[in-house]
Amino acid sequence: MPIDSPISGPAAKALASLTSEQVAFIQSLPKAELHAHLNGSIPITLLEELAREYVAPPGSPFSSQQVLENIEIFKSGPKLDKISDFFSLFPIIYLLTSTPDGLRRATKAVLSSFLDGDHPQCTYLELRSGPRKTDSMTREEYMRVVLEEVERYDEDQAGMILTLDRTTGPDIWKECLEIAVKLKREGHRLLGVDLAGDPMKSDVALFEPFFREARENGLGITLHVAEVRPIPKRF
Repeated sequence: MPIDSPISGPAAKALASLTSEQVAFIQSLPKAELHAHLNGSIPITLLEELAREYVAPPGSPFSSQQVLENIEIFKSGPKLDKISDFFSLFPIIYLLTSTPDGLRRATKAVLSSFLDGDHPQCTYLELRSGPRKTDSMTREEYMRVVLEEVERYDEDQAGMILTLDRTTGPDIWKECLEIAVKLKREGHRLLGVDLAGDPMKSDVALFEPFFREARENGLGITLHVAEVRPIPKRF
């Protein structure tokens, strides 16, 4: 971690307490990031660039100006008091990665920020994302764009996890799992499937047949559970 890394709070204080020799030692250690959220890891400089280029189409939920204003909020630090505040950040980011070009640039930037440079953040990265259907892409096309960038790196550097989102429902979960199995059989670096999304939505038990099928097809499993109290069961 560079000494001038843009971090804050207790982490910044801890980093500032280290000597340059200690920082160099930490930088020299091999590290693995096993669950990086693609749309949550996009460098702010690229988000700004995509926002400046964005032209709101008719019917868009956000104007071009609103998109730029939201990026400024990201830069200054959004207020995150409740878990719902966190999920409210993503519609703007999803908007900026809703085309193959925007998604490809975002994926490339995220991979580079983790894996490139003299002192990379990690030596091995597992990137995760839920395939989103947009006006420009099917869910399968979304995954293929991301995987194409992931597979530019060696197998011992990067892999991909496909997310089943709590909020989308069984029909979409089935479609996403079929995509995961198809890509796995084609030999793509699709390592597993993930349960994620708003923890206030859905019943975890509903996912059991999907994850059983994933295992039967050689896919790994990773789960987000018990993120809030009390733990909600259903929509």
